[in-house]
Amino acid sequence: MEDPESRIICLGELPIGVRARIAQIRGGRQLTRRLLSLGLRLGTRITVMHHRGRGVVVSTGDTRVALGGGIAEKLWVEPLSPPVEHDV
Repeated sequence: MEDPESRIICLGELPIGVRARIAQIRGGRQLTRRLLSLGLRLGTRITVMHHRGRGVVVSTGDTRVALGGGIAEKLWVEPLSPPVEHDV
């Protein structure tokens, strides 16, 4: 039987276009509050739009949020789908 923890990865490692669910926030209360104010909480489904150095831009619904590398390292996600192809 597969360990549920083995399916989660750091947000910064998630490829562009992959949908994921926020599984863990490995930070304190202040980080959790900041993420809540941005509309990101445990269980939120997100898609990685861009990587900017260690940081990432994610979308949830119609909202895009840029997260720095420090925050991206503290968000652990469960990938839900293969990458989505975008028209350029």
